[in-house]
Amino acid sequence: MTNQQEYHQELQKNQDRDFTHNWVSSSGFLFYLQIACIVAFLLGSCYMLYVKRFEKNKIDVPVQESTLYTPKYK
Repeated sequence: MTNQQEYHQELQKNQDRDFTHNWVSSSGFLFYLQIACIVAFLLGSCYMLYVKRFEKNKIDVPVQESTLYTPKYK
């Protein structure tokens, strides 16, 4: 084999393994990466909502007795 043929074979092998030259495998990889990021974001936000729920920051708000479910009148 000549040097030119060896060069083209090596170049073809590198391009087959390269992420940017193989459109089919790169688009599949990017799709699954995007799905994984969305799932991680959703799980993280659900976890933070669970941890930071309103029970920890309860504020005792005064309510008029006449507006309760069973109102108390004077």
